[in-house]
Amino acid sequence: MGSSDGHRTELLAHDHVFLGAAHDENARRTRRVVVLTALMMAGEVLAGYVTGSMALLADGFHMATHAGALGVAAGAYAYARRHASDPAFSFGTGKVGDLAGFASAMVLGLVALGIAVESLLRLFHPSAVAFGEATIIAVIGLAVNLASALLLSGGHHHHHHGRDHPHGHAHSHAGDNNLRSAYVHVLADALTSVLAVAALLAGRYLGWVWMDPAMGIVGAVVITRWSWTLIRDTAAVLLDRTDPHVTKEIRELLEGPGDARINDLHVWRVGPEAHAAIVSVCGVTDATVRQRLTPVHEIAHLTVEVR
Repeated sequence: MGSSDGHRTELLAHDHVFLGAAHDENARRTRRVVVLTALMMAGEVLAGYVTGSMALLADGFHMATHAGALGVAAGAYAYARRHASDPAFSFGTGKVGDLAGFASAMVLGLVALGIAVESLLRLFHPSAVAFGEATIIAVIGLAVNLASALLLSGGHHHHHHGRDHPHGHAHSHAGDNNLRSAYVHVLADALTSVLAVAALLAGRYLGWVWMDPAMGIVGAVVITRWSWTLIRDTAAVLLDRTDPHVTKEIRELLEGPGDARINDLHVWRVGPEAHAAIVSVCGVTDATVRQRLTPVHEIAHLTVEVR
């Protein structure tokens, strides 16, 4: 956007709704998984206490925190939709999901730490485990986790695609980090369930009682890695980190012909499938800048300053 003498600001009637195309569908998927997770969580925690299995207790408590985290994800979808057109949010509510994803990732990391500490204690001070009963509950938990993963997988994906740009760039997009955080929580639950089943079977048939807490430690390490990756990616969005691929393409399209020079350029994500850009350029008109940047479909909000 610019003004009438070289610094032209184009004030067009437009909204700032930058929610993902599958926002409402992803919200419905998440709500269903919240119900499934909460029901199974209650059963696993109770069974873990009754049977004395650390792996099963870890799975149950882990699922309990996931039920809360998934509830936050569902709430984030509702909040973002309700306030999508609220002018109080300068660039809409497209990043509410990233905020929820960041919070969920932090919780996931704390859960992993708790599992690791408790597992280490059990490793050096083993306790009796009712392997048969615990195995049955762990298998049921795994089935619920897989069902939840299937519910979420329809909307969880990364976009890896080429666009019909003159320069042939293929872009990678982070997508919906709120749904991603829910998906990672479910995967973490599934991993913990698989490790619990393996540990319980080894303890029952091979006498390897140490496997129960050992698998808790392995699960904690893997979950910590997932948590860190999610924290890194959501933090990048929350801190308006520049998208290098879109930035490079903008520079090539504007400066490639040789008649324009970019003085200042900012590109950041404002929603799961949308970026905003502020371009300060000299040598060409506002209309030329907008025409040249038409192929950059990632840009949902463009501000142009012509010097």
